[in-house]
Amino acid sequence: MNLYRTAAIVTVFAAFEHALGFLYRILLSRTLGPEGLGVYQVALSVFAVFLTVSSSGLPITLSRTIAKHRAHGYAEGEHRATAAAILLALGSSLAITLLLFLLRTPFSKIFSDPRCADLFYIFLFGLSFTSVYAVIRGSFWGNKRFFAYSLIELIEEIVMVCVGVVLLLFARGGIADVNKAAIAVLVSYLCSFALALSYFVRKGGKLRPPKGELRPMLRSSLPVTAMRTSSSLVSSLISVLFPMRLMAAGMSSSRAMSAYGVVGGMVMPILTIPCSLISSIALVLVPELSECYYQGDRKKLSALTTKALTSTLLIAGALIPFLTVCGEGIGVFLYSNAESGQLISRFAFILVPMSVTMISTSILNSMGCERETLLFFLLGAAAMLLCAWFLPPVLGSSALLVGMAANHCVSALCSLILLVKKTGKLHVARPVLLLALLVFGLSIAGMGILSVLMIYLHYLLAHAIIMVILGISELVLFRAFGLFDVVKFLGKFLDKRTAKRGKKGARQAAKAQ
Repeated sequence: MNLYRTAAIVTVFAAFEHALGFLYRILLSRTLGPEGLGVYQVALSVFAVFLTVSSSGLPITLSRTIAKHRAHGYAEGEHRATAAAILLALGSSLAITLLLFLLRTPFSKIFSDPRCADLFYIFLFGLSFTSVYAVIRGSFWGNKRFFAYSLIELIEEIVMVCVGVVLLLFARGGIADVNKAAIAVLVSYLCSFALALSYFVRKGGKLRPPKGELRPMLRSSLPVTAMRTSSSLVSSLISVLFPMRLMAAGMSSSRAMSAYGVVGGMVMPILTIPCSLISSIALVLVPELSECYYQGDRKKLSALTTKALTSTLLIAGALIPFLTVCGEGIGVFLYSNAESGQLISRFAFILVPMSVTMISTSILNSMGCERETLLFFLLGAAAMLLCAWFLPPVLGSSALLVGMAANHCVSALCSLILLVKKTGKLHVARPVLLLALLVFGLSIAGMGILSVLMIYLHYLLAHAIIMVILGISELVLFRAFGLFDVVKFLGKFLDKRTAKRGKKGARQAAKAQ
């Protein structure tokens, strides 16, 4: 398996998926409005807690377990581990669903807006389906079936967008728009489950009695589940706490919910753009890293970790000048909301610690460091909660973004220290320093050029021109300083594709003879 080619293919799928979700988010912001988007975000964040509890730690644990069994040539263990993971996901999700429907009246009181409860119970119908789907997807991951993994994820996004567009723009009736958006999510969950199960069966997926695998699977997945559950709980707590603290600072209830909708529904989708690309790198590398770790190949482990970190930093660094210079224009153009654009521009730097945290957590989990990553997350979450509690009277809606920056900085620093201990020396100092200088210089120069262009040109034309200038400048400078050579990369990619076609042609010719 060629890691670069595989990562490139997965990245294309992830980028397309993220682009669709991003366009759909624009539609939601315009049809639901900031307040409706805030309601949607609150319900989805609470549902995410229970989805995380039921399945979040199982896919990566199953992936690592399959990689371990593959390294030792134990195929039967793969089938037993997959059955154990499905059994755990199904049992926990069904129990949660039944309990929450039985306790619907008291549970609904945790929402300050009754609309949130209605949305939550629409999502809840899909909990068991999407939990089992997550486990099946984890088996694809462990067996390095990245194409199927990515394609089904993309189809899920396409289904959600198509159903959402039809319901929001064309469906008539008494159903509220926020409920239509929730129904679209539910339909996408059912579709992805059906597709994944069909592919699993078609490819000869087997389940064996999970003897000897249930307890290890549960024990290994619990720290990851705890970390991700804590993350979902923190997000849910923030969705309730942050508007409340804004109201305590003098905002009305409607204005506070709108402010949260701007940050959570408009700013964060932009700032998390690198996540889809970085997840592609993690998707391809995690099984490979697990095999290296269990085989004791420390040299290869260090090399792969260095490549993952430098690629991640390059992705984040390349986007920062665009968001810093054009952030306000992006907010106005996409959301018709100048406040969101100002926040995007001001907090574009979050991309660096956020990206490092994401990739380093995936790498550490592939080495069995789930307890350490849980601790790092809790330290970062504590910093974010303190900011969300104390800073709203001073910073307003910016307080939440300051908290997120503090969260990721703490987690990234701790993760990097542990990575060095686990893998040895990481050769990232030089590229990081060069990248920081180039990003800072391009951002300052871009803002200066944009201010001049705005005097003579139309608003949109000025932003389009500066984006082209920034893109060309990055390609030239990154190549000049040895950070990234797009011509060389494409040449290698195409050469390997050509070589692969040549080998295939040779085999066909040999068969013909």
